[in-house]
Amino acid sequence: MPSDTGSVMVIGAGLGGLTAALALQRQGWRVRVFEQAPALGEVGAGISLSAGSGQGLASLGLGDALLAASGPIPDIAFVHYRTAALLAGRFARTPPPDQGFDTSRHIHRADLHAILAAAVRAHDPEAVVTGRRLTGLKQDSGGVTAHFADGETARADLMLGADGSRSSVRRALFDDAPPQFAGQIAYRCLVPRAQAEPFLSDGGAVVYVGAARVFNRYRLRKGGLVNVVGIARTEAWPAEGWNIPASVDEFEAAFEGFHPDVLGLIRQSPPQTLIKWGLFVRPPLQDWSQGRVLLIGDAAHPILPFLGLGAALAIEDGVMLARALGATTDHDAAFAAFHKARLDRVEAVRSQTILQGQIIQASDPDKADLSQSPSQRPVLFDYDPSTAPLHV
Repeated sequence: MPSDTGSVMVIGAGLGGLTAALALQRQGWRVRVFEQAPALGEVGAGISLSAGSGQGLASLGLGDALLAASGPIPDIAFVHYRTAALLAGRFARTPPPDQGFDTSRHIHRADLHAILAAAVRAHDPEAVVTGRRLTGLKQDSGGVTAHFADGETARADLMLGADGSRSSVRRALFDDAPPQFAGQIAYRCLVPRAQAEPFLSDGGAVVYVGAARVFNRYRLRKGGLVNVVGIARTEAWPAEGWNIPASVDEFEAAFEGFHPDVLGLIRQSPPQTLIKWGLFVRPPLQDWSQGRVLLIGDAAHPILPFLGLGAALAIEDGVMLARALGATTDHDAAFAAFHKARLDRVEAVRSQTILQGQIIQASDPDKADLSQSPSQRPVLFDYDPSTAPLHV
């Protein structure tokens, strides 16, 4: 570890930003995380925590908290959207044995976010600053200065852009085109177990495969909640934002013709947790850094959600970056080593996610070749950022 680690400012207090902040704090870096929201918190619902990303977070001292807040992902059944006939996988009618981080896990996004935020603040109660929207940045030979909408500034040796697919840091560095609509709209909500139970006849985790549509549901918080996600192709997406309130009627209309269990779950959607958002993509960047500023997570490499690995990639970035910066006092060398170590992994996940979407939204579900599904490839989920090769 370098004797003089220095200071880092992180723009964005999401999963990737907080993971990077915690990993760097544990190496002795002085870290400030700037979040544009007025209060720290996380919306959303369930996410998949890959086995490898779980191991990466455990290496930061979070293992016990994560195991307590999450559960192992059961066998997943891929079924016909209308008949619920099994197409691939296996029905899991009883909870699987808990093998810790040897397998992937489901966790409520807010629970994971709270665990990370608490750990960062335990190192430094002042580490996270809310209500700060980045409007510009300026680099010089000694560091980076951030300018915020409220007129405040901040300075550090390095800056990390962890502010999502609509990243202000990315725009300041590269001035590239905005994200492009991917022709997909996603719906998500949480249904309490009591209301969901009549519609869970086919086990704990089921993916309904339909033409241009896919519906996924699984249990969270020891079975007390059911996470519901539906993704449908569409021609236009006029709205901005990723957590726009949706109505039960429009959700149901988007999945007309699906199995009664699907429609029953949709009708139980609590209005306060039912949201929708458009899926957007960006062309890959040739590099993720410029000078003293580096992009991580969705700011660098946003992907579609069909494999549930977006959060994993952001977490992996945070762990791997801290390893790179811990190996050398030369930030240019650290950034270059980080990019080289991560590029193949990110591109593999990106391409396999696209393939997964094509398979599970096939025009004819009866002829979909689910044997080729990337979700059956453990190597995609076992990548451990705390031990993955890194050469600085």
